[in-house]
Amino acid sequence: MATPITASAFVAALENEGVTVEEVRDWRNHNRNHKGPWGPVHGIMIHHTVTSGAKETVDLIYDGRSDLPGPLAHGAITKDGTVHLVGHGRANHAGLGDDDVLRAVIAEDDLPGPNEMNTDGNRYFYGFECENLGDGDDPWPEEQLDAMERAAAALCRHHGWTEDSVIGHLEWTNQKSDPRGFTMDAMRKRIAARLK
Repeated sequence: MATPITASAFVAALENEGVTVEEVRDWRNHNRNHKGPWGPVHGIMIHHTVTSGAKETVDLIYDGRSDLPGPLAHGAITKDGTVHLVGHGRANHAGLGDDDVLRAVIAEDDLPGPNEMNTDGNRYFYGFECENLGDGDDPWPEEQLDAMERAAAALCRHHGWTEDSVIGHLEWTNQKSDPRGFTMDAMRKRIAARLK
């Protein structure tokens, strides 16, 4: 069981891992905590945004949409490898997923295929939304993949987690396909190498 990282420790952990960080507006107080608890945290979830353009992407993840208020993640990772911090606390990113997957993440064990939507992931996961059209063709620049690896590793290092605490949205629920264009197994291998 892990207590969510403080905002200041989050910035420090990212910077210690070599991440380029941008603090967006009032991100330290921007959350959905009035809708339910945040924590204990058990892992990190990676998403793609289905957007193009850094400013537009960051604004969307901070503000949300008419049907889904922001923040839509804790960090927005743009193509240039910048991690834009957009929220601290509960964020609308994970939605409902499979309690069997959550148990596997907590145990850092092999993930089962998700087939239920019975657990509130917004309570238990950090989220990084990564700028990409999500069509399988839009490229993932190395700078962006490197930032994803470093950001996830920073939180894993802080909490004493392994790479098995990092999942994609598609591994949480069978209703999602993100991230597309690389595999989470490949990303976990990168994170594992960094944590060594």
